[in-house]
Amino acid sequence: MLLLATDTSGKHGSIALAHCGPGEACNVIEMAPLEGGTFSAQLVPQIAALLTKHGSGKQEIGAFAVVSGPGSFTGLRIGLTAIKALAEVLAKPIAAVSLLEAIAVSGRSQGKVVAVLDAGRGDVYAGEYEVNLSGAHLVSERLLTRSELVASAVGSMVVTPDQGLGDAVSNAGLQVERIELPRSDAVARLGWQKIMAKKTVLPEQLQANYVRSAAQIFSRSGS
Repeated sequence: MLLLATDTSGKHGSIALAHCGPGEACNVIEMAPLEGGTFSAQLVPQIAALLTKHGSGKQEIGAFAVVSGPGSFTGLRIGLTAIKALAEVLAKPIAAVSLLEAIAVSGRSQGKVVAVLDAGRGDVYAGEYEVNLSGAHLVSERLLTRSELVASAVGSMVVTPDQGLGDAVSNAGLQVERIELPRSDAVARLGWQKIMAKKTVLPEQLQANYVRSAAQIFSRSGS
């Protein structure tokens, strides 16, 4: 089956085309970068170009995997809108992938893992997972201050692609594993695992995962 994966959550994005078969086999055919700031103009033409390059049409896509967050509001909106439209037209399933989960499983660590990304203004996106050979089980995803992260991650392995954040956490006495930021090839493989486990959503159910703090959640619910 042909799987299309997209990531427009950050300053730069990417798309990947993969051939996925029975079991957990998912071979990435090619990954193409997307330049930041122009996702709205690039995404659909790049998808069409990638399909054409490999002699396929959109009708041959069997499923989609897309990063649903956390990340840029505008980038996520553009990526999710495009995948919603394609999945609705083609009547194909969508695997929504958290970038924090992709970070957690991209490391070598197992057991209690906290995947973190810099959220700006002194905050971090933090995803706590139980990671084993079969994947990652979500415990929680939250927006934390750096001091809250240090307090909550004691006894866990912190996994991050952010060098500065990794150094700060390490200096605070926590265990840190630094990795490369996962791209859409990793999203394709993780999405395929979700599809095989029947953890998919319909186009109308696909939503951005902005990862808010408890204070933000209560503020929104009271507004």
